[in-house]
Amino acid sequence: MDLDNYLRFAAALIFVLALIGLATWMARRFGFGSRAPQVRSGQRRLGIVAVATVDARHRAVLLRRDDREHLVLIGPSADLLIESGTVPPPGATSSGKRSE
Repeated sequence: MDLDNYLRFAAALIFVLALIGLATWMARRFGFGSRAPQVRSGQRRLGIVAVATVDARHRAVLLRRDDREHLVLIGPSADLLIESGTVPPPGATSSGKRSE
């Protein structure tokens, strides 16, 4: 192979990588790159208050929606709602921080 073939190969590789990068950027820009749509204005209605590992395959997640909290057990085969609609204690903030 001569130098011309190597340059052509390198240019094609750079072009393909640039196309992949452009497609990734466009997917993230228009909301296809994340699981949940981003809230841009107003206050968030849904947040994760705390996450605790139960065992190697299960996690207990405390979710806050508006002014109610829901405790969910998440596992590999099914999710289980343990407690729903509880009012958070006074002074609790919805910062969205995760703790384990």
